[in-house]
Amino acid sequence: MLHPLKITSTLADETRYQIYEYMLKHKKNFTVQNIADEFSIHPNVARLHLTKLHEINVITADYVKTGKGGRPGRVYKTTEQGVSLTFPKRDEPLLLNWLLQLVDTLGEEAIEKVQEISYSDGHAMMKTMMLSKEVRSNAQTFDEKIKLLTDSAAMIGYTPVVEQVGNVKKIQFVIYNCPFQNQLPTYSKISCLLHESYLRGQVDALFLSSEFLQIGSMIHECDVCTYEITVPNNE
Repeated sequence: MLHPLKITSTLADETRYQIYEYMLKHKKNFTVQNIADEFSIHPNVARLHLTKLHEINVITADYVKTGKGGRPGRVYKTTEQGVSLTFPKRDEPLLLNWLLQLVDTLGEEAIEKVQEISYSDGHAMMKTMMLSKEVRSNAQTFDEKIKLLTDSAAMIGYTPVVEQVGNVKKIQFVIYNCPFQNQLPTYSKISCLLHESYLRGQVDALFLSSEFLQIGSMIHECDVCTYEITVPNNE
C-alpha cells in the first residue's frame, strides 16, 4: 500500500496536478508527446510527470503497437478507481457498502428516504457556499451562480455550457470523474439516484425555478454523466 505522503507529494506539483486533472477530464489514451504539446513542456519533463503519476497508481501505462514497425509505444490513461486518502486509515468504503446493501434490502421506501437526505445535504452545502460569500440567491448574477455550481466539485468535473433559447437558459454540464465509481458495479441504481438528488438540491438552492434532467449516464455506457438544467432568463 502506498504511503499517503507519497501520494500527496506527487500531486503537490502544480503542473503534475493539472496534467492529472486534464487526463481525468478527457478519459482517453495519451502519449508523452500529447502531454508535452498540451502543456508546452519538454517530452522528458512530460515523461517524468507521467511516471510519477503512474507510481501512485492514478494512471495506467501500457504498451501498444504503433502499426509502423519497431518497438511498441507507451500510452497513459487515468485509472477508474482514482485515489483516496484518510488519516489515520479508515475503512469507510466497507461501511458505505454495508449501508448501500441495507438500503437496497429495505426497498423503495428506504431509497426515497435516503434521496431526501442527499437532496437536503446538497441544498444545505450550496447555501453554506453562498453564505460564505455573503450573498443571497436573488442577489447573485447568473454567471456567479454557475461559478458556484462549478466550484462545488472541481475534480468531479462540472463543465457547464450555457445556451439561451427564447425566454430560458439551458445549462448542460458533465461529470467525468464519478465520486461513486467504486459502488457502480454493484449499486449503480442507488448511487446514481443519490448523486442526482444531491445535485438537484444544489441547483434548487441557486435557482428559484428550474427543470433538472439527466440526459447521459456512465452506467448506460456513456463516457460521462450529462445533466441539463433549464431556468428562466430572469433568474
